[in-house]
Amino acid sequence: MTHPRAQFPLGPFTPYAQNPILVPEGDGWESGSIYNPAAIVKDDQVVLLYRAHADDIVSHVGYATSDDGIHFTRRPEPVLSPSEDYERFGCEDPRVTEIDGTYYLTYTAWDRTNAQLCLATSSDLITWTKHGPLFPDFNTFEPNADDVPTPWSKAGAILDKQVDGRWLMYFGEGSIYHAWSDDLLHWEPAPQDQPLMLPTNPGTFGEFLVEVGPQPIWTDNGLILLLHNAAVKYDDGSVRYTCGQLLFDPARPTEIMARMDYPWLEPTTHEDQHGLVSNVTFVEGLVHFRDTWFAYYGQSDSTLGVATFEPGTPWS
Repeated sequence: MTHPRAQFPLGPFTPYAQNPILVPEGDGWESGSIYNPAAIVKDDQVVLLYRAHADDIVSHVGYATSDDGIHFTRRPEPVLSPSEDYERFGCEDPRVTEIDGTYYLTYTAWDRTNAQLCLATSSDLITWTKHGPLFPDFNTFEPNADDVPTPWSKAGAILDKQVDGRWLMYFGEGSIYHAWSDDLLHWEPAPQDQPLMLPTNPGTFGEFLVEVGPQPIWTDNGLILLLHNAAVKYDDGSVRYTCGQLLFDPARPTEIMARMDYPWLEPTTHEDQHGLVSNVTFVEGLVHFRDTWFAYYGQSDSTLGVATFEPGTPWS
């Protein structure tokens, strides 16, 4: 769908003053951390599909709903959990797109050696059919892979409208790539040596890596807006994750038309700056709901926050 009053750059976004909106609870599967949520609107509610784990850091995908985009009610059990050998240590970092009544969820399968982008489908966001790894021979850290083992792929974001009769996915951590599909289940990636976005120049906010954020959206004039995450890595091994934006012409969807050269979201609060992995704002969920844009993000791999933008709010 084309979203009302979606323009590049989208924003300005203001972090919710009472963040975090979801925190770990109980002594079970979501007792350690809760973060990095996919988001979608269903039945006039915002649904979050969020990553959570106990202290063992074996991730599951939880489910929560909200009538206002801020206050959420959780299901007591996860809706997606490790069941296959390639994901035995976690189902991580979901993104979701709805097409013709079917929900397409990408997530990272983790076996503590390889990260593999996987696909699952559902008609209700609760019961999921897994379709396995999408790119088993790919390494999205190329051409700067160094010690990152193949296979390695994360962060798949599927566009909800066809481009020239095919479906389009942007994916990747390290560098950003694209893939095409005729049926939404089987995907053909771009060649390994043809990323559409590399890490940014030294001294900039994406010099260590860039990674796809939420599902891309159609802007008012037909252009495709893609939000992404970016990171720098310091000499002591610590990182800082912020968020950027890209713009594509649908006639040339694998060539960046424009991009933000500074972050639209970055660590500013205590939760953003302290946690399992400190100094991280990592956006994976974006919805337009009741005349407001809601961007949902992980705070330092520990808690879950939201930032909002009401169209008509000026940049300042």
